[in-house]
Amino acid sequence: MPDETSLSKSLQHPRRSLGNRYRSQAEKFLKIAGNDPRNLAWGEQSARQSVLYDFTNEDNWKVLIKSKLIAKDYDGSRAVLEDLFSVLGRDPELMGQLDRVEILDAYEDLLLAAISEDPLDPDTWWKKIEDGKIDLSEFSERLRSLDVSDQRANILFSRRLERVRRGGYEDVFLDLSRRLLAHRPNNHEAWDELGRMHETRGDFDEAWLCYDQAQTVFPDSTSRDRFKQRMSDRFDRSEGTPWKEPPIQDRADFLDKLRRMSSKNQQDEGTYSEDDTGPLEKILELRNSGDVAEAFFIARRMMAEGDESVSDLVEELIGELDV
Repeated sequence: MPDETSLSKSLQHPRRSLGNRYRSQAEKFLKIAGNDPRNLAWGEQSARQSVLYDFTNEDNWKVLIKSKLIAKDYDGSRAVLEDLFSVLGRDPELMGQLDRVEILDAYEDLLLAAISEDPLDPDTWWKKIEDGKIDLSEFSERLRSLDVSDQRANILFSRRLERVRRGGYEDVFLDLSRRLLAHRPNNHEAWDELGRMHETRGDFDEAWLCYDQAQTVFPDSTSRDRFKQRMSDRFDRSEGTPWKEPPIQDRADFLDKLRRMSSKNQQDEGTYSEDDTGPLEKILELRNSGDVAEAFFIARRMMAEGDESVSDLVEELIGELDV
């Protein structure tokens, strides 16, 4: 059984070779499942490992659902679909379909339909965009309604957005990447990538805000400091007006916008107010309910506005985002 560290690494960089190996083992065990009940258990375990190591390979999901069907495991089949829907973004419409499934075999049909319509492989997905089978504007609108807090979903959609960027849709990439980071704000590499794109486009305040996020969630990063040095050198050479860091209100507005994006309450479109409850109480409430990203952005806003008493809390929340 792989340890927690290796599992985290395999999520960030799915290991296709190990996924293929476990899937091959699963297929062999399932073929002889009738010879010994233990073969079915080993087959199911290997199938789960294949998905664990490479959740982007559709064949791994197919063999996993097959193992559940052979075992006539109704609850297990449903759990596989729920897990797949988490990877594809927790879409209420998809989740609602599960409530209408009454036949075990229908779970396999639903899984096959889901990955056919919404391919896990980013290149296959982009090919459907290019062929007009998936409309990019509709995808963008749909992503705004999805819950992509699942780490695998965030990775999957990040890879799709990288194809969007390569395709020349930089504005779409910038908008939707920020939305992904609102759900999992501890991805310092993605913040750096956004910062570099804003810097290239001359959006220096936006670049600093992204670099600031990167250095906050990953203190070993020096991206914000190096950006400030580049800006200083730039204006020293040009003898122009020195660039200044965004004012506190701009930083607060930036963090509050991210908080709204991260909120699981889709009706929450306003700025957080302390009238109903204090900020620390709200952070605790969100933290206890599992809404760690939203709690993080409230705490970060408090820090941006000068409240250093929550610095330890911010660090704790950053640690919890990895769980």
